[in-house]
Amino acid sequence: MRLGIFAGCFFAIWGLVYLGVLPRGLGESNLLWVLVLAIVISAPLSFVLLRKQRDEMSEQIVGKVDRAKTKLAENRSMEDNVQDA
Repeated sequence: MRLGIFAGCFFAIWGLVYLGVLPRGLGESNLLWVLVLAIVISAPLSFVLLRKQRDEMSEQIVGKVDRAKTKLAENRSMEDNVQDA
């Protein structure tokens, strides 16, 4: 999704530079200019637009980490019980 936002920004900015709405880069640096502008614009857009997906992923990761911690604690308690016997 983030790559799609970047690609959309890149082509939109490239079109605006081609039409003369935005200034061209110096000499042969036009592609670099468009790439930098696309990165600068797509970063905050993806931060805002992908917030819901980022929150969902973090909840999934927290759940998996909690399950792993619980399983590890159970394994440790089983080892302690075996050593005590």
